[in-house]
Amino acid sequence: MIKKILLGILAILIFSCEAKKKGHSDAFIKTQNELTKKLTALSKKTCLNGFGVALVNDKEILYQNGFGIANVEKGEEYTENTIQNIASVSKTFIGISILKAQELGKLKLDDPINKYLPFKIENPKYKNSQITIRQLVTHTSSIIDNEEYMHRAWVLNDTIDLEKNLKIDIGVCKFSAPATAVSMEDFLKNVLTQNGKWFKPNTFSDHKPGDIYEYSNMGATLAALVLEKATGEKFDAFTVKYILKPLKMESTGWGLGSIDIKKHSRLYSDKKTAYPFYKCVTYPDGSIITSSSDMSNYIFELMKGYVGKGTLLSKSSYKEYFKPQLKAENFINRNTDIYSDEYNTGINMGFSSAGNFGHYGGDPGISSGIWFTPKSKTGRYFITNTDWDEKVRVKNQIAIYGLLDEYLAKLNKLSKAEK
Repeated sequence: MIKKILLGILAILIFSCEAKKKGHSDAFIKTQNELTKKLTALSKKTCLNGFGVALVNDKEILYQNGFGIANVEKGEEYTENTIQNIASVSKTFIGISILKAQELGKLKLDDPINKYLPFKIENPKYKNSQITIRQLVTHTSSIIDNEEYMHRAWVLNDTIDLEKNLKIDIGVCKFSAPATAVSMEDFLKNVLTQNGKWFKPNTFSDHKPGDIYEYSNMGATLAALVLEKATGEKFDAFTVKYILKPLKMESTGWGLGSIDIKKHSRLYSDKKTAYPFYKCVTYPDGSIITSSSDMSNYIFELMKGYVGKGTLLSKSSYKEYFKPQLKAENFINRNTDIYSDEYNTGINMGFSSAGNFGHYGGDPGISSGIWFTPKSKTGRYFITNTDWDEKVRVKNQIAIYGLLDEYLAKLNKLSKAEK
């Protein structure tokens, strides 16, 4: 216990010294330390084993840290450098990548996808309406996440306790055995083409492509495959070249094979029960593995991109990325909650009815979110390694998000003047 207290004090001192080196005021450093202490105390009271956070404005990274436990069995702490997958927040990387490919002259948003694919994909109910790349990245392609996706996409990483692990309840989805894994391309071909062995009539909705917003993991993944065919580069390699390396996201990769699994947080269904390691065949839709430290670099870049100072894309591309793409008639049951990311959509970037934007994600043992407020030019990142306990979910979320929002406002006000 004494050792843990000393390590905690040391971490705060190091954090304070680093902030001081960057020219922050004593008030700024004091506010960072206050947030660390309050989140540390809160981490001991929530239903979560561990979580990570990052706060930014358009000028700098204001705060990044991790709290709680990454591995209960080993007693490993969750820090800003702990890595784990971040679920559907990964889709924002698809949007950036598609626009980068457009800048490189490899594709255009309004191109039909069959211009690039080696097999034909169409909604059989609308054979004269071609699906476009823009429709894939705005969830209007009419592609549905049916049971074939739900039951085949999540694959266990190994065969340890296989019979037991295959029976784990993960909601509407199921874990599959490692032997069932196929490539992303083969999966999409078999599910989405009419001659595919897993094709079913409900693979596509009754709506014409481009008409109605229907959130689609398979549609997002198909956009990544189109990028591969258009550029001649694998999607993961493309993102490394054009996103991860430029932003110095050195602890980030796609899937368990791209990282040191020993550094990966365990994921939990509750505070005691760990999920087995798993991967996703449709990896671009939710399988980037990263740390809070690396994600602070990413959301800082997005905030800068929004105000016209980004480095990954041109100003015009970022304008497209953050532009609400749809109209009221594109929605059947429009989510008007001010915190929802499904009131409108940019290029794989969601908007709320209040005009804020970001993306949420959720997978077994994971809840994630990036969220930006244009008025204050600030953004925050939050990731958990434990499923929320529904009995205390709202209480825990209000406590954590309330602290993050309170201190984001304080740190933003104390932030360095623009150089």
